[in-house]
Amino acid sequence: MRKVYKNPKELATCLKDLVDLYLDDLMTYEKLEEKVSKIVEANKNSIYKNEVINTKLANVLGDLRIDVINKIVKDK
Repeated sequence: MRKVYKNPKELATCLKDLVDLYLDDLMTYEKLEEKVSKIVEANKNSIYKNEVINTKLANVLGDLRIDVINKIVKDK
């Protein structure tokens, strides 16, 4: 798994797949938290614009996945 993504679609797909693994009970919350935190830290400017997830990413992720990602970022 890469940490830095230049293409927003690849970044969104990676985050989507990680959250889906968690929602399908194939990954623990702690493992998800660790992976998402690393990706968000490395791609902070690409993911968040004015404290809100970028529209291109939001369209791919959907509301449920955005809520999970925001909860992880907020708790860190």
